[in-house]
Amino acid sequence: MEKEHCKILVVDDEKELRELLKELLRKEGYFSVEAVSSCKEAEAKLSENGYQLILLDVMLTDGNGFDFYKKQKNGGLLSEVPVIFLSARDEDRARLHGLGLGADDYITKPFLPEELILRIAAVLRRTCHLEEKEQGVQLGESLVSIDAGTVIRQGEKLSLTAKELALFSILYRNKGKIVTTDTLCDALWPDGNFGLESSLLVHMRHLREKIEKEPSKPVFLLTVRGLGYKLEIGR
Repeated sequence: MEKEHCKILVVDDEKELRELLKELLRKEGYFSVEAVSSCKEAEAKLSENGYQLILLDVMLTDGNGFDFYKKQKNGGLLSEVPVIFLSARDEDRARLHGLGLGADDYITKPFLPEELILRIAAVLRRTCHLEEKEQGVQLGESLVSIDAGTVIRQGEKLSLTAKELALFSILYRNKGKIVTTDTLCDALWPDGNFGLESSLLVHMRHLREKIEKEPSKPVFLLTVRGLGYKLEIGR
């Protein structure tokens, strides 16, 4: 199945987050995305339509996502639909409880958009045999695979960390344009706790070491002094 044919239902009581997720998913090629704010609305949607994935918030205005999932999982509307829990609760107990109920994944808010997209793709590949076009970005001697989160250079495969992959993905989406330091920090550290420029510098240095032939003299991952960074392709 191709991603444009995958129907996704977002169940979350935060209007701003629902709209953000719909926009994010559609930008990634998931064109059939619907969103509701309650268990009651979710039940109605599930009764009317078939979905390939549900993003289900744990704390809803009219009920608990865990209870709703448990009720609908055993022979109900979610018996064959994969579910990723979204939750502001990051305790190990809550995460293990959600996974123990049979959910396919559990992600804690706030989350990196890129991480959520990767997790969604992983679930859909497993459950719906999702077909995705490999995004290979050739930068000199380095081939960066966004889908796989790797860099192949001179026959050696290097794995990107979650932060490195998120950083590269943002720059790639804005290739040729300056992405400010503040924008990158906000994207990589949405909770604001670790959004320090010094941390960004460290991740950029490590990313350059994996991609650039001479990391100290980058030709692809460029610093724009006083503003931020940009990715130049085709050099």
